[in-house]
Amino acid sequence: MYRHVFISKCCVLVLLSLSMVCEGGQYAFVTWSFDKAIVSMTDNSSDIPDLHIARATYSNEINKTGWAFLELHTAANASNEKQAYAAGFLEGFLTRELIWMHWQNVLKGYCYNKTDVCGLIEDFVDKNEDYIASMISIHPCDPYWHQMKLYYIQLEGLAVGYNQATNDPYEWLTIRDFIWLNMLGELDELAFSLSMPRETPEGLLFGDHCSGLVKLLPDLTNLYIGHTTWNGYHTMLRFQKKYVLNYKQSPATDDLIPGRKMSFSSYPGFIMSLDDFYVMSSGLVAGETTLTVSNRTLYEYVRPVGQISEFARSMVANRLATNGKEWVDIFRRYNSGTYNNQWYVVDYNKFKAKNAKSSGAVLPGLLWVVEQLPGYVEAADLTEQLKRTSYFPSYNIPYFPRIFNLSGGNERVATFGDWFGYHTTPRAKMFKLKQAGICNIREMFRTMRYNDYKRDPLARCACRPPYSAGNGIASRDDLNPPNGTYPFQALGHRNHGSLDSKVTSATLRRSYQFLAVSSPAHNISRGIPPFRWSEFDMGPHLSHVGHPDLWMFAPVLHRWEWG
Repeated sequence: MYRHVFISKCCVLVLLSLSMVCEGGQYAFVTWSFDKAIVSMTDNSSDIPDLHIARATYSNEINKTGWAFLELHTAANASNEKQAYAAGFLEGFLTRELIWMHWQNVLKGYCYNKTDVCGLIEDFVDKNEDYIASMISIHPCDPYWHQMKLYYIQLEGLAVGYNQATNDPYEWLTIRDFIWLNMLGELDELAFSLSMPRETPEGLLFGDHCSGLVKLLPDLTNLYIGHTTWNGYHTMLRFQKKYVLNYKQSPATDDLIPGRKMSFSSYPGFIMSLDDFYVMSSGLVAGETTLTVSNRTLYEYVRPVGQISEFARSMVANRLATNGKEWVDIFRRYNSGTYNNQWYVVDYNKFKAKNAKSSGAVLPGLLWVVEQLPGYVEAADLTEQLKRTSYFPSYNIPYFPRIFNLSGGNERVATFGDWFGYHTTPRAKMFKLKQAGICNIREMFRTMRYNDYKRDPLARCACRPPYSAGNGIASRDDLNPPNGTYPFQALGHRNHGSLDSKVTSATLRRSYQFLAVSSPAHNISRGIPPFRWSEFDMGPHLSHVGHPDLWMFAPVLHRWEWG
């Protein structure tokens, strides 16, 4: 048995009660009849008919594993626009409860006491959306702009699906609300560029988010890619998502997009990763860590016309690129200068693992690195360096000297010391030491979760006590004493740390899998306790609706149900 709800883009004909969509293990699908989408719920996947526009399965296991899981597929025989809208609608409909929780935790109070700045952001987004709409209208058959159109249709469907499943008008969210949510990574930079306050906020000066690592085993038996997210603990409602979007590249061709299948870590209400960590059917795996931009003059290059937000550019690159160079070329177009990152893009098509019949091979183009600043992007094929050193680390400091200089890196080193240097920051040294011992996925995973701040000499600093829990590949800034003394904010006590770790391999990526853990790094035997909201002094002042109290989960290797 399954239940029907009839909707159209313009109106909701029947409202489904929230209790019908909050249980775990639910399936949903969309069929289309007389210009209306028919959305059906079922507890059995065998009830899903062959003639559907989209189907999805969703389970909320946050209290059990730290993750919710969403797998969403669209039908290739439907139009691209129907696929995109149905995909967004199903996600919003199924994950409504977590979306509302996450909205309360991360954005509900964002504009308190800064309505003027938020007004400037709204005006910026208005102009930017007008620009994007005009380009889509002018270039209807261009693959880039067609995929951009589908991205925003998916966002629209997400909002409609969410509101369809929401009974309380107080909890309704607009499409613009969802755009703000997906812009979360760049809101602070955008606010700064539009208002230009006299003082640069500490969040921009010390915007360290995430650690990343590409590790090529010297004997060429495997190639691992890892990513550890750093962020505020209030953002810890986490998703693993898999999209199979059978879009044609443009209305002018029947060719499907190369990245039609992708899995990624994410959050409620996002149709991208934000971390970012993607495993794609093109053979590409992409990750990034954020870059600090303390050179105020660069923000003059942030404009609403001629530029596209990072969250949309990265997803279009994911969908259209067939290799690392193409990904970089697509991503760098219409650079917004917001959510500035160092991306590492690995092409597994360029890697042949050593086995009994083959000696293994690494081909040019396997590793591309691209770094973005307002007004400037630099990229290079670093495959030869990877072959020579066997690893490429990413830790929020630019690799390219020109990007380092333009971003204000020299001034940060002169002001705050070697912690801000590319080769001298603690994580650079930790990665160099730890990567040498990686011989299997277990050691790769341990490296991405590494923090031994009380014993590791590299974690020491001119602090009191003489070390910082922020000095780890997986940081734990909440463990720094509130009454300690630290030379700058990044080493001190704050609501910030590692939220997860993810690792994929040459084998796992074929099934879009990655080994993942959701919880701040902990090691009781080394004096690092698990994170517990009831013991965190900042907890009473931070919204964390829907969070378990204790974050002490085991790694999981999720198997996608539909391949």
